[in-house]
Amino acid sequence: MANTARSGQRRAATLNDVARLAGVSIATASKAVNGRAEVAETTRQRVMAAATEIGFTPNALAQSLIAGRTGTVGLLTSDLEGRFVLPILMGAEDAFGSGQISVFLCDARGDRIRENYHLKALLNRRVDGIIVVGRSTDPRPSLGHDLPVPVVYAYAPSDDPTDRSLTPDNVVGGRLAVEHVLSFGRRRIAHITGDVGYAAALDRAEGFREGMAAAGVTPVAEPMFGSWTEGWGRDAAAMLLDRYPDIDGFVCGSDQIARGTLETLRDYGRSVPEDVSVIGYDNWEVLAVNSRPELTSIDCTLQELGRRAAQRIFEAIDGGPLDGGTEYVAPKIVMRGSTVASR
Repeated sequence: MANTARSGQRRAATLNDVARLAGVSIATASKAVNGRAEVAETTRQRVMAAATEIGFTPNALAQSLIAGRTGTVGLLTSDLEGRFVLPILMGAEDAFGSGQISVFLCDARGDRIRENYHLKALLNRRVDGIIVVGRSTDPRPSLGHDLPVPVVYAYAPSDDPTDRSLTPDNVVGGRLAVEHVLSFGRRRIAHITGDVGYAAALDRAEGFREGMAAAGVTPVAEPMFGSWTEGWGRDAAAMLLDRYPDIDGFVCGSDQIARGTLETLRDYGRSVPEDVSVIGYDNWEVLAVNSRPELTSIDCTLQELGRRAAQRIFEAIDGGPLDGGTEYVAPKIVMRGSTVASR
């Protein structure tokens, strides 16, 4: 009975089995399965084919020791609950998952002391790289250049231009928004946006001005800065409509502001999009798809930003250069009923 049980068990394939089947030494088989450069390509292919045939799986710990890596990356964020941070983390994690990288996620909650604590913890775990994800597009303090691993900054760029940063291109987004509204023949266009103390508000307003100037169209008023709220959108839209009742387009700096603008237009008896076009920013779906009508918005493609940040870390871990500078990720338009009439 015992002999039958033992005969039914399948012994795990070993490196020795791979070497015997491929007709090479154990040392050569080890180099081949671990990606060492000292093996001819034809030999490597023969070894890998043998490994596949008998179901040999390399030991992950042994591989990491050979490569001098742990197969882990740290994601250090300052605002885990933020709706901008989560898509970035999802994109990065998707990219890491495809490369079989484990992720340590740490939330500093906007506290520099907590951030330093998490940074030390990640380094003690010997992570291979770190992505620092900010809560806004305003520059944040650099972690410095004395760290033993590559660091990439996502969303909030580093204030050190020699660091590698990735951030949404809000200037292009602002220009894209106004070009979209102009494409429907609108010419009496206003811009309502958020807090002037935020880089995002300034950049989106700059893009708005550039788009209007390129079309040879003068805005009905200077961009109106306020708060990132529906209340501000309602109030600002009312002020503008009282002063310029012939407005036929609103480019808004956020979806909350655009929602407030839609409410005011409804109160004033203006039809959207037949009489007035409205576009928001950020493509916050819970707001955009529940607006009346549904809200056209600029999507910052944050998951793509996260994926690219992960790719930069991969490249650096593999020995590639991690050049300094800021990489701007292009946004896209998501069209809905506030600019395109449904049929």
